[in-house]
Amino acid sequence: ITGTSQADVALLVIDATQGGFEDGISKQGQSREHALLAFTLGVKQIIVAVNKMDAKCVQYSEGRYMEIKDEVSTYLNRVGYKSNRISFVPISGWEGDNIIDKSSNMPWYKGPSLLETLDNCAPPKRLVDKPLRIPLQGVYRIGGIGTVPIGRVEAGTIRPGIQAAFAPTPIVAEVKSLEMHHKTVEEAGPGDNVGFNVKSVSVKDIRRGHVASNANDHPAASVESFEAHVIVMNHPGKITKGYCPVLDCHTAHVACTFTKLIEKVDRLTGETIRKDPEYLMTGDACVAELKPVRPLCVETFAEFPPLGRFAIRDMRQTVAVGVIKSVKYAKEEEKEKKEVASYDMF
Repeated sequence: ITGTSQADVALLVIDATQGGFEDGISKQGQSREHALLAFTLGVKQIIVAVNKMDAKCVQYSEGRYMEIKDEVSTYLNRVGYKSNRISFVPISGWEGDNIIDKSSNMPWYKGPSLLETLDNCAPPKRLVDKPLRIPLQGVYRIGGIGTVPIGRVEAGTIRPGIQAAFAPTPIVAEVKSLEMHHKTVEEAGPGDNVGFNVKSVSVKDIRRGHVASNANDHPAASVESFEAHVIVMNHPGKITKGYCPVLDCHTAHVACTFTKLIEKVDRLTGETIRKDPEYLMTGDACVAELKPVRPLCVETFAEFPPLGRFAIRDMRQTVAVGVIKSVKYAKEEEKEKKEVASYDMF
């Protein structure tokens, strides 16, 4: 999930064999789960590699490829992917068909190879003008250097010399140096995976899921609670007030309690269907108030989309997805709430 939250493009590998594809695309299948998580965590472009085309039960069949393409396309459209952001490539990882060069075994396929498809992906719009936000993927102690948090810059710019704040903790430390791909750099911006050395901070003080920001420019903060637009995708029972699943938002993995079901809404238009519903079931959409059971840093989807969308997991599966409409900060009881302009979740 951490890797997905940091990606620009998803590569979904589908098993083309008889039984393999059907298992993956079934209600509890991994193919469905991975596609849903990728979209929920903000990956807007997806490449579907239909693998094992060389298998005896497939034999490079165009009919089998089209059958898989039609069914996967329908599901991806329902998840929210736009057709012009989905690419399909029939491949054989074992034989190397259509991986780097076009394969003579599938003359009916006229599209690009997998490598060419990756090269053709459009880079997403970056949040260059926003305040700095870096969800931490990990924190390491490196001999001769010190404490080095690593993460992907989601918004803003980081440079040596700034005072980095690490929400939801009160820790502030100076950034001594930056490194990308084992090379020292003087600046890193949105989309860059960066490691940065900080002064006088122990690896025990900050951890994965914390968010680094500039202490002097709208720093990130811990939230007491937040309102979110939630869509229940696949829950076997009823979701009621007090339900406490695990929420995956950026690199954080924290249990949150549904403290209030504010209103049930139409999942397409956002119009209110019922105030104060007693419960939610699969297919329902609602506005709910959630409270993390331990300190958590999130942002509104309107301000920082990568830190404002989340997946709710329970029973080892994704049961719901959502976006954050407004937040209540832990230290400020009545800080102004920032509302999402519309109910368009993604």
